[in-house]
Amino acid sequence: MGVSSNSDSFGPLQSISDGATLVSENGMFEFGFFSLGSSENRFMGIWYKSIPVQTVVWVANRCNPINDSSGLLTINGTGDLVLLYQNKSVVWSTSLSEQVKKPLVQLLDSGNLVLKDEENTTSEAYLWESFDYPSNTFLAGMKLGWHFGKGLNRRVSAWRNWDDPCPADFTWALEFDAEHQASLEAYMWKGGKKFQRSGPWNGIGTSGVPELSANQLFDFQLVSNENEHYYTFNTRNNSLISIVVMNQTTSTHQWLTWIEEEKSWNLYASEPRDLCDNYGLCGGNGNCVIGNNPVCQCLKGFKPKSEENWYLTDWSDGCTRNNLLDCKDKNTDGFVKFLDVKMPDTAYSWSNRSMNLNECRDKCLSNCSCMAYSNLDIVGKGSGCVMWFGDLIDIRKVSSDGQVLYVRMPASELGKSGAKVRVVIIVASIGGLSGLLLLGYFIWRTKSKGRNRKTGDQEEDLELPLFDLSTIVTATNNFSTSNELGRGGFGPVYRGKLKDGQDIAVKRLSISSGQGIEELKNEVILIAKLQHRNLVKLLGCCIKGEEKLLVYEYMPNKSLDSFIFDQNKAKHLEWGKRFQIICGIARGLLYLHQDSRLRIIHRDLKTSNVLLDKEMNPKISDFGLARTFGGDQIEGNTNRVVGTYGYMAPEYISNGQFSIKSDVFSFGMMVLEIVSGKRCTSFSSQEDLTLTGHAWTLMQQGMAIELLDSCLRDSDHNLQEVLRCIHVGLLCVQQRAADRPSMSFVVLMLSSGGHVLPYPNRPSYFMETESPQRYPESSISNLITLSETEAR
Repeated sequence: MGVSSNSDSFGPLQSISDGATLVSENGMFEFGFFSLGSSENRFMGIWYKSIPVQTVVWVANRCNPINDSSGLLTINGTGDLVLLYQNKSVVWSTSLSEQVKKPLVQLLDSGNLVLKDEENTTSEAYLWESFDYPSNTFLAGMKLGWHFGKGLNRRVSAWRNWDDPCPADFTWALEFDAEHQASLEAYMWKGGKKFQRSGPWNGIGTSGVPELSANQLFDFQLVSNENEHYYTFNTRNNSLISIVVMNQTTSTHQWLTWIEEEKSWNLYASEPRDLCDNYGLCGGNGNCVIGNNPVCQCLKGFKPKSEENWYLTDWSDGCTRNNLLDCKDKNTDGFVKFLDVKMPDTAYSWSNRSMNLNECRDKCLSNCSCMAYSNLDIVGKGSGCVMWFGDLIDIRKVSSDGQVLYVRMPASELGKSGAKVRVVIIVASIGGLSGLLLLGYFIWRTKSKGRNRKTGDQEEDLELPLFDLSTIVTATNNFSTSNELGRGGFGPVYRGKLKDGQDIAVKRLSISSGQGIEELKNEVILIAKLQHRNLVKLLGCCIKGEEKLLVYEYMPNKSLDSFIFDQNKAKHLEWGKRFQIICGIARGLLYLHQDSRLRIIHRDLKTSNVLLDKEMNPKISDFGLARTFGGDQIEGNTNRVVGTYGYMAPEYISNGQFSIKSDVFSFGMMVLEIVSGKRCTSFSSQEDLTLTGHAWTLMQQGMAIELLDSCLRDSDHNLQEVLRCIHVGLLCVQQRAADRPSMSFVVLMLSSGGHVLPYPNRPSYFMETESPQRYPESSISNLITLSETEAR
């Protein structure tokens, strides 16, 4: 017998078939069968009934979908909740350890699906509950952590994608070490490695995100006793709807609140928040400070283990002490006080709740392995003791509400000035032979450190490996034409293989290039500073006579344009991968605009300048035309307009004005190309529209999906995802720069399926005849490059 309409529970003689649902008493949540995106697979789970945007918060059969409507949920003879396929195969069950006399399944107002024994009248005496087995969503009242009696480790794991709720490799869990009595803290894991850490609980909140703990919307709590260790949160206002979602696409953990007036989810907070939230970015004994250049600094009394890597912005080796500790006499060592920091990783720590801070200090001094100490709890005047052993990992500067860390120092370091030692070289923006000599000097500096030369006003840090010409000649088979990967505006690119077997791509600056030395110097200076998974990695340089070479990591799948504009290859670039590429490019561009050591405007973004690694991950390349800014500066002007027509923003062509919004324009054009498989520079339609004009017209007619590449229309794709990308692309190519979104908002729009997007204005370049020009036709060919293929 099926359940009655709008019931919140059912018993042994009832069942739920596909089409029937349970609804919580307050009407907030619904439980039953559903499909995701464009997939026809059927899943069983819980979603918000009161919200018009499909928001699934829990899935039972995450990796075992049903491919028809024969699913049936029932209670078997032992009291287990069982999901059957075609009335025989068990797809999912609760697997209770004991038989239930009078089982009842109920969907609670909290969104928790529970199985209980009606004969047991004890409140919350649940035999099984969905809250113990989170999906990708953390609801108010749920518990993140351990229950030892039940043998549970409640962790939240991202879906593989919006059509597939099977757990991906991005998870959020509470970790503890009972043997060492370490503090409790939550980690995000990516691919089996620590990805982000919020810091240990300090009685009020987590030490790494004090501003979240001080909010007026949520109450956070850590419960730690002999039976359980867990984090939980509740909303202070019962009318507030809020969730935490693990997003595999953006690798973020997002706090979302529902805005009823806008009928959309609003991003309240997101982690990682910035570069310093990346786990262990500065290595052992390093301190990450957003706003500093570089963001990573060694703690006072420490120095980089590898100065060469440190100034190449590879901080993973961390820092080592200037002088060793003297453990013979505890009175010779002392401590340096660091204010407002995120406490180090507690994986190698020890804690005691009853000790005071003075006792904690003495105990640390009595153990030669103790490197630092602090209060365990900062409520009131503080209490408890936590001590760290070995390298101090994942420290960062936080707001003024942060915690105090006492780091052990030898007597020789106590009282020393905290002045920072920085190796600086000065760069002048000069060209010709003097520019070449200066660039040679920059690179030669890796062999002769510590020399300074003043030739201008702009300061740059640079260290980069120098390759011998003979090594490059051997690797590329003497620049054989059979090794040539493509040819760009400044010369050919060759594939090579070093003696150790590493594949490389060598960019050979053409001797006849009159502009090349400036662009080469610019690229060396910029890329040496950049570290991001969606930016191409520069391995080194070679300057010898007339030869000027850049050595990059090799991208086996060449450039993005070689896929999306090739009818045969495009078929293999299914929508899910295209969406990941769009999101990857967006994250790389956000890093350039906001999170890198310098604010960088690329100025030549196009599909041929996006390379693909062996796993088809996108990497932005070719920084020869890029410009850097400091502070809050986001735009500039030039009399020399360079780039590729079609990708260039109208204000750049007409006035020479470039900004982060001109990069956004180029990104939007690429999004429309990736979706459609059509080049923006060669698109034509019966109405004589450009690619942007065609897309905008289709959107107005409610036919935006017609823009999708014809080779994908009969394959599986997420309809809402495709439409969202078209919408975002059109927002990015609006005529006025001020109307275009920032890349931070672009990333949010791409990752948040429930966010209501503003409607785009009529795009630039609507008709083929509307190309804005400031320069005479005779000179424009010298300023704007055509969209040639630049494969790698």
